[in-house]
Amino acid sequence: MALRLENKVAIITGAANGLGAEQAKLFAREGAKLFLGDIETDILTKVADDITAQGGSVVTAAMDVTREKDWEKAVAKAEGTFGKIDVLINNAGIYLHKGLLEHTIDDFNQVVSVNQLGVLLGMKHTIPAMQRAGGGSIVNFSSIYGIAGAAGATAYQGSKGAVRLMSKSAAMEFVGDNIRVNSIHPGMFDTHLFETSVPKEAWGPLIEMVPMKRFGRPEEIAYTSLFLASDESSFVTGAEIVVDGGYTAP
Repeated sequence: MALRLENKVAIITGAANGLGAEQAKLFAREGAKLFLGDIETDILTKVADDITAQGGSVVTAAMDVTREKDWEKAVAKAEGTFGKIDVLINNAGIYLHKGLLEHTIDDFNQVVSVNQLGVLLGMKHTIPAMQRAGGGSIVNFSSIYGIAGAAGATAYQGSKGAVRLMSKSAAMEFVGDNIRVNSIHPGMFDTHLFETSVPKEAWGPLIEMVPMKRFGRPEEIAYTSLFLASDESSFVTGAEIVVDGGYTAP
């Protein structure tokens, strides 16, 4: 049986932890060659070592998605090592849990730089490589809070709403190049980012807001991303895929 990402080369940002690491491991099992980037290089190396031990092909680099030079180096390394780039997973992101009146300009700029500018730079520098390869698939990570409102995360929600519409815009701009662009909108997931960003006392009430009454599991996002990265989704572009246990359904 053919692997779902056989002969594909994928860049994944924020690959050291949580959803990024889970996607990297699944993509490798499905035959992808990987470039993994993250600022947490020690943890990233362990993820890469685990993939290599299972027979996967992977290269890594320290990567700050807000720095254009880091993107230039990432694309050059991925394309130089593997010959092409087929898939970009713009997964890196940060969360800010603060009331609107507590937001500072520095807070806002940091969140927007990582969550929004990082996605724009990723597309800007990866799309030319995809054009050279004859096409590709870009998966941009937004959030349910890029669709629905909630108190206490204005800067975060603004950045994720921007990712949603940037994805649609890019999808229309590059559809003629056989480049598909879609966004994934995770709900409440049990990840390192969630654990370090959301106060523990808020977890119970948040779970109660999810119709399925549980947090999502990282592999449930990874399989959604796998579908969008693969040729199985060849007629899907400009879409927003919500994975939230029913949170946004009512």
